[in-house]
Amino acid sequence: MHRALLSVLVAALVVVAVAGQALAFQCPKLAAQINAAVGNRADATAADAKEKVQTVMQLHGGGKHADAEKLAKEVIEKLK
Repeated sequence: MHRALLSVLVAALVVVAVAGQALAFQCPKLAAQINAAVGNRADATAADAKEKVQTVMQLHGGGKHADAEKLAKEVIEKLK
C-alpha cells in the first residue's frame, strides 16, 4: 500500500516538474511571436506590445512562467 502511494506521489511530482519546464520554453516563443507581429509598426498598440514583451521576459527570468505566458497571450490578442 505504501509503495503504491509513493509511486503515485513520485509520478505526480514528475508531471509537475515537466509541466513547469514546458512553460519555461513557451515564454521566449511567445515573445518572439509578439516581436514578429509588431515588426516595423509604429502605432500605439505596437509600442505597448514592445514594452510588455520586456515585462514578459522579466517574468520569465524570474521564474513566473504562468504570469509571463498569460501576459504574452493577452498582448498577442491585442495585436490581432
